[in-house]
Amino acid sequence: MISGSTATGAPAVSVAARVTTSSTSVGPNRATAGYATSSPPPATLPFSRDLVPNRPALSPDQLRYCSEALEFFKAKFKNPETIKSIINSEFDDFLEKNHSRVDVVLKSPDVNKKCSVAFNPLNYETNNRYTNVLPFDFNRVILDPKIGYRPAEAGYINASFIKMNHASTSQFIATQGPKECTFQDFWAMILQYRCKVIIMLTKLKDDKGGDLCSEYFPVDEWSKEFGSIIVKTKWKTSNETGLTWRYFEVNYKESKEPPLDVLHIQYLDWPDKEVPENNLPVLEILKIMYHVPTDIGPVVVHCSAGIGRAGTYCTIHNTIQRILLGDKSALKVLDTVTFYRCQRMGMVQNKVYNSTLLNLILWYTYSVSK
Repeated sequence: MISGSTATGAPAVSVAARVTTSSTSVGPNRATAGYATSSPPPATLPFSRDLVPNRPALSPDQLRYCSEALEFFKAKFKNPETIKSIINSEFDDFLEKNHSRVDVVLKSPDVNKKCSVAFNPLNYETNNRYTNVLPFDFNRVILDPKIGYRPAEAGYINASFIKMNHASTSQFIATQGPKECTFQDFWAMILQYRCKVIIMLTKLKDDKGGDLCSEYFPVDEWSKEFGSIIVKTKWKTSNETGLTWRYFEVNYKESKEPPLDVLHIQYLDWPDKEVPENNLPVLEILKIMYHVPTDIGPVVVHCSAGIGRAGTYCTIHNTIQRILLGDKSALKVLDTVTFYRCQRMGMVQNKVYNSTLLNLILWYTYSVSK
């Protein structure tokens, strides 16, 4: 899709221009809203170039929690012939009760108030990849100006803080695939909020050559400048599952502060609005993220629009973390989706993604329980 177009979820079924920042930014009070601030996180990443995602070393209690979760899902979906109909029926009921489809949200009478900064003419067409996927004001990511950098109107970037009310689970930033005009904004966000992990779940182009995400990081070169920010590649590696890891140093070019180390995990073979080609790459990402401390700062997750694959991954990640904590409410997966949709419209966009997340949660609990 091209810039300024809309992102619509196919109902397929499967199992499985710069201005000075406004002085009255609309958004959360970042000191009190419960979302990430720009203060540095206390932890560092435990990875090297020879990164191999180890099987999680679970405690006896955690193994029991996974076994219980697996038994719950096996009992719920005990008849293979009815799995698809049960999953799809539950998702249809969810949509009807929550009125949270993107098209419904955008037609609501107060949407202009809820997304006022995104609808600002200085932001709307230029800075949104899809004009029907917009962040809410209350939890949008707000960018601050720096020497040599001026963010969009009211510090705008199409990105949302995503969290659960649980101190021991990861916090996310769900965002669109960066556009060329938002490259510097994206990296300014990484620096301001000390984001040490980026999970990229999209190709740059679709099968017809449409732009899904622009190339916002060094690919063939070892360093690249984005306005006042420089991104340097420390190392790069890949494996047979289709994952590529890059370790970046990110900093303002004139900064006297140490650069920020960022792990970039790229998975290209998850088609838009479809199931992943296989489960292993996503399970590998989850293995890696098991070793990332939850207090390390927001984990940035993006696909193209920042709601389908990104929302699915965030839901899987959070559900598994809560299962390992013994939180039985995690098994009510659509409750998590409901909570996430209150924070970013259209998270887990359609039935395909809902089936995918259930499938991957089952695979994870099975793989660590056996």
